[in-house]
Amino acid sequence: MKYVEFGPWLQSELGCKVQKISVNAGMTCPNRDGTLGTGGCTFCNNQTFNPAYCRTEKSVTQQLEEGKQFFARKYPAMKYLAYFQAYTNTYAELDRLVSLYEEALCVPDVVGLVIGTRPDCMPDNLLDYLEELNRRTFLIVEYGVESANDETLLRINRGHTYADFVEGYTRLREASPRIHTCIHLIFGLPDESEEDMLDTVRAVAALHPHQVKIHLLHVLRGTALGELYGAGKYSPMEKDTYVETVVKALELLPPKTVIARLTGDGAAQDLLAPVWSRRKREVLNAIDKRLASLDTWQGRKYQQSI
Repeated sequence: MKYVEFGPWLQSELGCKVQKISVNAGMTCPNRDGTLGTGGCTFCNNQTFNPAYCRTEKSVTQQLEEGKQFFARKYPAMKYLAYFQAYTNTYAELDRLVSLYEEALCVPDVVGLVIGTRPDCMPDNLLDYLEELNRRTFLIVEYGVESANDETLLRINRGHTYADFVEGYTRLREASPRIHTCIHLIFGLPDESEEDMLDTVRAVAALHPHQVKIHLLHVLRGTALGELYGAGKYSPMEKDTYVETVVKALELLPPKTVIARLTGDGAAQDLLAPVWSRRKREVLNAIDKRLASLDTWQGRKYQQSI
């Protein structure tokens, strides 16, 4: 195996086949609601990643039951993780968050939670609750960092610095080392070079993350990035360049870090570019082929990168 794949790792952790079901809890973000800015991240159109059953007018239970029905047709013995995915899923009062998370865990065959959030939206009382929660269920907390370059973070309107991310990530790890943490990175952000992207990977590798997701930057309709692209002010990565960068990134990451994703999915109706990213299996096969042709693997250059 050239890298640690998420699916087999998850099955080994839980002892059964497991599928994530997205849940839309009606959240927002501090760089969207005026607290730290408006408009959100320049690339973000979270609704494009939500399945049809993910609607805020439906309860968490309804969304999960409809998601289960969708997957049960193909995998009748499947267990599930409730994936609080859209926007910042710790950006609310603790009582509301507890109610949402506990409702999800009451749904039959839901065996754990995945909570997507930001590093600056994790107050101490929530960390205490998550530590307790992790004692009784499987839990992954996902942090979007995207880049370690503060100029890039400002350019994409993240509303926090890389130092803010490190502080938030460290607080979570210290509060509960057993919580599985996943760090999101995006390749192809505006004005970033390959070396900028690999510098981010080196910085993240030094944190010894449990999991990493690598995303290709999608240009989506209805976003500020989409407007830049339409005006000819942004060019997306080419497929071969992306594959090469991913392979170099894998070499730099710790050999035991779980690779939760190597490319992303953009809703076809809203994806402006790059068109080649719609062929996800083709991209993954190209990464595997390049790893094999170079006879390289995850972690091969890890010690050199820290």
